[in-house]
Amino acid sequence: MSGTYLDRLNPQQREAATHTEGPLLVLAGAGTGKTSVITARIAFMIDCGIPADSILGVTFTNKAAKEMKERLQRLIDPVQARKVTLGTFHSFCGRILRKHISLAGNYNSSFTIADESDQKSIIRQAAAELGYSKDELPTDVAASFISNWKNKLWWPADAKEDAMLNHPGNENIAHVYERYQQLLELQNVIDFDDMLMLTLRIFENSPETLKKCQETYRYLLVDEYQDTNTAQFRIVQLLAGDRMNLCVVGDDDQSIYAWRGADISNILDFPKIFPGTKEIKLEQNYRSTNRILDAANAVIGGNSSRYNKNLWSAKGMGEILRIVKTPTGEEEARFVVKTIQNLVARGERAYSDFAILYRSNHLSRLFEQEFRRARIRPKIVGGQEFFQRKEVKDAATYLKLIINERDEQGFLRIIGTPPRGIGDKAILRMREIKAAAPELSFFDIMKSQDFLSTLTAKPKAAMQEFVELFEKYRKEFTETEFLAETARNFLVEIGYLNGLQRIYKDLDEANYRQENVYEFLSYLGSFAHQFQQENEGKLPTLQDFVETYSLMDDNDRTEEDNEDAPVMSTVHASKGLEYPVVFIVGMENKVFPHERALNENGLEEERRLFYVAITRAREELYMTYAGERFRFKEFIRCVPSPFLREVPEDICERNVPDDLKKEVTEDEKMKAYEDILRMLDEDDD
Repeated sequence: MSGTYLDRLNPQQREAATHTEGPLLVLAGAGTGKTSVITARIAFMIDCGIPADSILGVTFTNKAAKEMKERLQRLIDPVQARKVTLGTFHSFCGRILRKHISLAGNYNSSFTIADESDQKSIIRQAAAELGYSKDELPTDVAASFISNWKNKLWWPADAKEDAMLNHPGNENIAHVYERYQQLLELQNVIDFDDMLMLTLRIFENSPETLKKCQETYRYLLVDEYQDTNTAQFRIVQLLAGDRMNLCVVGDDDQSIYAWRGADISNILDFPKIFPGTKEIKLEQNYRSTNRILDAANAVIGGNSSRYNKNLWSAKGMGEILRIVKTPTGEEEARFVVKTIQNLVARGERAYSDFAILYRSNHLSRLFEQEFRRARIRPKIVGGQEFFQRKEVKDAATYLKLIINERDEQGFLRIIGTPPRGIGDKAILRMREIKAAAPELSFFDIMKSQDFLSTLTAKPKAAMQEFVELFEKYRKEFTETEFLAETARNFLVEIGYLNGLQRIYKDLDEANYRQENVYEFLSYLGSFAHQFQQENEGKLPTLQDFVETYSLMDDNDRTEEDNEDAPVMSTVHASKGLEYPVVFIVGMENKVFPHERALNENGLEEERRLFYVAITRAREELYMTYAGERFRFKEFIRCVPSPFLREVPEDICERNVPDDLKKEVTEDEKMKAYEDILRMLDEDDD
């Protein structure tokens, strides 16, 4: 059996797939088939007699984990394939925490996971309790500091010590961090960074638990290793233990997430940290033509902190690359959209063949405007996704509260949604009681006769009904075989589904939002069906769903469709994707590379980001920049990106299209500016 899938691999891929013992570093350049190698390696290990349930594979997105599972089931017996633990770092940590979280603090196994809006609400509460206004301590700033501290494995005491000794300006934020963690614990809520931090705390404080995990998962495989942060590296190191049966797959040239804690030294120093490491380079690219790869190789060669790799392809040289200058940003957008229209009109391409990539989101406006004029609707990666819509998040919060009644932010989100006769005074009184007795949940307070006796008949009846319905459905959810149907009944009986008309007075809008909630319930039904298929008929619990929903990443939240539409995306969001034709726009100094990249290390990451953008293209690549761009109420001169000079002259054509060579008048510039303002006004409406 192993011969079949191994025969499909090139010599380097095959070497990586059949190396099973000891530390292995697979340096997989862009488009070199790393997923094929990972799944073939797991299949080979199982064929060699290694128990499937002793293999742990972790990656960074649920989408990648799902693809690995599906491929593995096509290579080997599906029953054996399902025994392999494949998932994201956070889903693996979720497993550990469900069993052992009491070892990490005052939590219990019914904890819920805070999303970004929950985190910010709790940070605002912590800051307010400590007497800081929003102006004194902006929530976004505090959230960024707290996440960065957690990425360094700093608990509040560490942050306070650093502030006292080195950075006194951070002392207020360190105090907010301390209160934030206390509030999380009181509410039995953890954030995404905590999932790593608390798992690490369990491993470090409980040698017995760590040893049990080491015995269970004797073979480790980590995908996208260049994206690991300090906590993830430490978890991997502890799990690997003295056996060091650890295979990591990654590409240092695609390390582009330092801003969210990724540490490129984890992959660069891997052979030093794990002595006896076997290194294998994958350099044959199966995605792009050689001109595109030559550009990528030349650009990334300007970085000093990297492994030397040289991508090549059997696809031939391909089309010449085009570097295009336009007079203004508006003309840049016009050129891109017109080029797409012409290629589609000639029957050479479909709209879905094209992607427009930009360094920063603010550049997207002009392209949205130009597509609108052309009656083309692009697919925008990173727009408001379905699961971020208010009515969907409200419905999910109702279900989360079934699991964890201590979730204070969730309670406050839905107690008045829709209005149910519980006024602000009653809520304020509940908050006062909770402040004096933080160990009580809001549900505890609502059941207290001392509190209920202070209310008038209407809010008292509403609270009693609210509590009774939650208690009723907590029991029903533990007994049901039909999660989606039970969830629908709950949302109807609690008054949410039909109450949307009281929230949104416009009937059409209320109906639209109600349809979104029904779509969310359909997703719950699909989850239950898939869960049973993947777990040999085992029925999922509501907690299984809530955890899966909470751990969905950006790829999961992107709506799938088969629409023939061009894609617009930041370069960061495009990683892992590929398109026949790519436009990298805004190739100007202080735009790409970004103006914040002032030091050498920052510039190296920007160059890696450009490398990622180039290697998204399969067949054709355009790089465009503007001579002038409207910013801050005036047109400013633009300097071409220094990265463009690193693209070899013999593989590219540098030009200004004939219809763009004319000078743009001041009147034309102002008309373009007025168009931008008009579009912004339309969006606000």
